[in-house]
Amino acid sequence: MKIKWDDRYSEDGYLFGTAPNSFLAEHVKSIPKGDVLCLADGEGRNSVFLAKQGYQVTAVDMSLIGINKAKKLAKQNSVSIDFIHSDIKDYVIAENHWEGIVSIFFHIPVDLRVSLHTSVMKGLKNKGTFILEAYTPDQLKHGTGGPADAKLTMRKEPLTQELKGLSFSHLAEIERDVQEGSGHAGWSSVVQLVGHKVR
Repeated sequence: MKIKWDDRYSEDGYLFGTAPNSFLAEHVKSIPKGDVLCLADGEGRNSVFLAKQGYQVTAVDMSLIGINKAKKLAKQNSVSIDFIHSDIKDYVIAENHWEGIVSIFFHIPVDLRVSLHTSVMKGLKNKGTFILEAYTPDQLKHGTGGPADAKLTMRKEPLTQELKGLSFSHLAEIERDVQEGSGHAGWSSVVQLVGHKVR
């Protein structure tokens, strides 16, 4: 998987563009000011956006090529971000530390995802916010981005079980037009959530 993403990020330009994910941009104000963790941040579009909003951002990704492009984007936007090169299965999320954690189109096997979401719950401070957008299995009929394996996609019901302890201000499965560079381009089936830690 690491080699795959290194190859994809080696292409000219930014695979998913340099603008933030529109769902994140719509709900960013729900994250209290402070430390925010971006999971699988890739080439930096979302972490740079968050840093420009005044958050202290840590961004994790497994692709060093992606991180190097993210660093360039951060410099162009005059923001400081703590970039960490790590596979998510090896990265330890600091407990009770984050005002916000962001997961945008981050698709991993179910067992790893469940473990990650357990760590997300432990990592959020009280009233901290988790923002996620991901593809559902229906995305495979669109072919406009995302994994080719339905087992890597998500549905809202399992997510609510994995994220017990969150109060959801937004939770939906919808179809929408996603335009994010050449990587995500067209009508898409997505699951979205904004959850706030309540205990």
